Amino acid sequence: MAAQRPPQTEVTMRVSARSLAVGWLEGSVEGGQYQWTFCWHFRAGGRLDIYPSLGRALIKEPLQRFLEKHDFQLETGETYAFTVRARI
Repeated sequence: MAAQRPPQTEVTMRVSARSLAVGWLEGSVEGGQYQWTFCWHFRAGGRLDIYPSLGRALIKEPLQRFLEKHDFQLETGETYAFTVRARI
């Protein structure tokens, strides 16, 4: 029997504003049929605010991991993509 591949969703994220000096980054995320806006407070203990709440549990952990790994490399106005190991 062939192994089944786990579900995956390609997610796109766009950075709309950031302040490295103050320690925040904000933008939008799209995956599946969902759209969110977020604010990542990386100097305030890594707090991640995501709106709206609908579907937030699907994206919060993978988005936070992506931001923790790349936060100082992300540029305002740029679009980034990553894969979530779930069907969104």
